[in-house]
Amino acid sequence: MSLVSEEFPDEVCISRHITIELILVSAQCTHTSWTINTADLSDCLTLACCQHLGSLSSVLQVPLRAEEITIPADVTPERVPTHIVDYSEAEQSDEQLYQEISKANVICIVYSVNNKKSIEKVTSHWIPLINDRTDKDSRVPLILVGNKSDLVEHSSMETILPIMNQYQDIETCVECSAKNLKNISELFYYAQKAVLHPTGPLYCPEEKELKPSCIKALTRIFKVSDLDNDGVLNDNELNFFQRTCFNTPLAPQALEDVKNVVRRNMTDGVKDNGLTLKGFLFLHTLFIQRGRHETTWTVLRRFGYDDDLELTQEYLFPMIKIPPDCTTELNHNAYLFLQSVFDKHDKDRDCALSPEEVKDLFKVFPYMPWGPDVNNTVCTNDQGWITYQGYLSQWTLTTYLDVQRSLEYLGYLGYSIIYEQESQAAAITVTRNKRIDLQKKQTQRSVFRCNVLGARGSGKSGFLQAFLGRNLQRQRRIREDHKSFYAISTTYVYGQEKYLLLHEVMPDFDFLSEADLACDVVCLVYDINSPRSFEYCAKVYKQYFIDSKTPCVVIAAKSDLHEVRQHYSLSPHEFCRKHKLHPPQPFTCNTTEAPNKDIYTRLTTMAMYPHMAQADLKNSTFWLRASVGATVFAVLGFAMYRALLKQR
Repeated sequence: MSLVSEEFPDEVCISRHITIELILVSAQCTHTSWTINTADLSDCLTLACCQHLGSLSSVLQVPLRAEEITIPADVTPERVPTHIVDYSEAEQSDEQLYQEISKANVICIVYSVNNKKSIEKVTSHWIPLINDRTDKDSRVPLILVGNKSDLVEHSSMETILPIMNQYQDIETCVECSAKNLKNISELFYYAQKAVLHPTGPLYCPEEKELKPSCIKALTRIFKVSDLDNDGVLNDNELNFFQRTCFNTPLAPQALEDVKNVVRRNMTDGVKDNGLTLKGFLFLHTLFIQRGRHETTWTVLRRFGYDDDLELTQEYLFPMIKIPPDCTTELNHNAYLFLQSVFDKHDKDRDCALSPEEVKDLFKVFPYMPWGPDVNNTVCTNDQGWITYQGYLSQWTLTTYLDVQRSLEYLGYLGYSIIYEQESQAAAITVTRNKRIDLQKKQTQRSVFRCNVLGARGSGKSGFLQAFLGRNLQRQRRIREDHKSFYAISTTYVYGQEKYLLLHEVMPDFDFLSEADLACDVVCLVYDINSPRSFEYCAKVYKQYFIDSKTPCVVIAAKSDLHEVRQHYSLSPHEFCRKHKLHPPQPFTCNTTEAPNKDIYTRLTTMAMYPHMAQADLKNSTFWLRASVGATVFAVLGFAMYRALLKQR
């Protein structure tokens, strides 16, 4: 199926069973038998099924009710097995009818074209009965079947069309003849189509326009397909869209034909020789008006939508197994994809996303996923806008802390579609068990978590914000309700770029959860100017970390202030010496420029090499080797990114 082809697409061949409930509304429904000349529902059903099953034979009489029959998938246009159930008022009770209605995916109401009372009963009895037995928000599609067309020379359509306009649940009307098999195949094709490609969720026949939910879904599809975010689908983007949805490219002339159709019908559907959103929506309106619902449904389902035009749970949350003691990270292809999304929305090429650019980026989401706290979780520029590094850091944080949320976000952005993957789970790397890393004394992980603990007012928040390059003066401008308990950025260890994730743990000595304790390195922060600040650090260490293999570092915060004696049995230096910890590391964020970041490189190094925490890490030359080139690599990486932008 292409934008201009009339063939059936492979994509719409969904493996599902459909129950077609055929309801007899003939005024002659109490007859005990039927002959071929008075063909009604049962003979229509029997002959049609015989035809589909390849065993058509002469049927002289038919029973009041046909047995349940399944038409195999390989003999139907949509290649979907269809389970057909007949109903007879003469043989079955109302309760049996109600049960069948509740199970049906589509109901065919059969009337006789030569019987006026039969037609009247469609609206006086059958449609009200069915509507009373189905939920208003999930009505079963109806098909009106005018049988015995061989007995009359006129059509009943003039009588039926007002009924179709009155009831939105009616998908279509088909006149047929069981005697000469006229339109029998079409009847079952339309029944299948009413289930697989219903009109109701897409189009409002009274207004002759797409429904809001359909417009919303197609708008997201357009924005995902607009790879350069210029507001139009150029030929390359249209061809990519075509291959994605229909597995075949469009010839150049076919592309021009599509655009010419739009040009003839609207003035703003084509711009700069590309298809605008209005033109894209017009094409789908045209497909539906011409009865080609399957084209629009194929597109919608390829982009993850269900019958209610909601993204499916299977699409947003693909299965991914995460064994214990393993973490989740984005892989190389995921970072490339996210970089392309950033480039797509960084209109002014300043390597940062303004509030308007962030809003534009998340237009394909049903809600705004990032709040104001994100700006205090990652690096920003002087205007407070999220930088390229900060943008990737936030994605890294989300993937580490909540991989399901990351999968959901990648689904909204269309990762699996753009990168032609089975699902966005292909963007995730599940790291190996940390115990194996310890045994092998090496790791391939890129993200390391540091939990920051300390008494209230010890300087934990300042320590997190300093990692993002903010001195005390900048930190004071942060609103209380915009503060974050996380900070993440990159550091360089032996020339390797790694992410360090800092998590400020609330000071509750009596209860620290597993999440508070699960990390790669621990920071115990105390205020050198507060006499009781260190006591909390000492108690937490002795209670939770003294026998742990997790490296611990003591931070002497606010080192620019006067140091007072701590009200504890041991001084901080004595405590560290006794427990074979590094001496307290002085730290302050009360600086003129950005605070010094050497301590963060040390933390990352300890997280990467926990087995060396009590050995080589005591050697100052080790720190020098580990942190050498960190600034150079950071500057070089930023410069290379700017150079790439200029080339593009």
